[in-house]
Amino acid sequence: MSHTAHIPSHRKPRQRASKSALRAGVAGGVLSTIAVAGAAGPAQAEPVTQTIEMPTITSGLATAVAASAQATQQVALDLETQAHEDAAAESAAKKAKKAKAEAVRKAEAEKKAEAAAKARAEAEAKERAERASRTAERTTLSAPSSSSSGNSASPSASSSAPSSSSNATGSAAAIVAFAKAQVGDAYISGGTGPNAWDCSGLVQAAYRTAGIDLPRVSQSQSTAGTQVSLDNLQPGDILYWGGAGSAYHVAIYVGGGEFVGAQNSSTGTVQRSMDYDRPSGAVRVL
Repeated sequence: MSHTAHIPSHRKPRQRASKSALRAGVAGGVLSTIAVAGAAGPAQAEPVTQTIEMPTITSGLATAVAASAQATQQVALDLETQAHEDAAAESAAKKAKKAKAEAVRKAEAEKKAEAAAKARAEAEAKERAERASRTAERTTLSAPSSSSSGNSASPSASSSAPSSSSNATGSAAAIVAFAKAQVGDAYISGGTGPNAWDCSGLVQAAYRTAGIDLPRVSQSQSTAGTQVSLDNLQPGDILYWGGAGSAYHVAIYVGGGEFVGAQNSSTGTVQRSMDYDRPSGAVRVL
């Protein structure tokens, strides 16, 4: 072979730059993809797990918080309701207590009024019974003497009667005049005039004209002065029926063996002889 002969080269023919770049790009892309996939695979496994679990934890916590809030609100509502109920119960209890106290007060007042009315009725009934008994007794006793003495009894009684009220002077005269001026007025229990009286109301008013203040009731008036005998009476003396200090009726002695008194609702204020209803005693205030 000639030294000038052509010897074929064992080098690979030079590839074109574009093909090389393409190949390099493809290879790099594949490797990059594998690397990214490899790197992303393990890295994404845990976040995916956390992403799945976190909503579950957050949802449970929200539910618990909501339930707690609802329970707190319910407790608040229950407490408010209980407070309203307690206030209503307390108010009702106060009203019931007040109503009960008022009912008890009314019942006691009615009971006292009934007792007072009953006491007055019994006193008046007792007074009428005693007066009727005394009247019947006097009628029985006077019948024989009247038949035996005939018509001469009346002059004798008249001659022995005490002096008339014309002998009264000063305060006694004023008391007697006032008492006589009320004859014919009505009788009312508790009456103090000017046109209706009870027995002690008339006596008190008569003495007031003389500037003397007497107690209001007959029991006290029967001990308001000095006790005197019925045989030694003077005009203006207070006559009483019953015991001294427990008298149930009073009147004013006006002289001449007579008295003026507010007797009862049937007779009113009258002037009568002491023989009509003999008093138990007398007291002198003047």
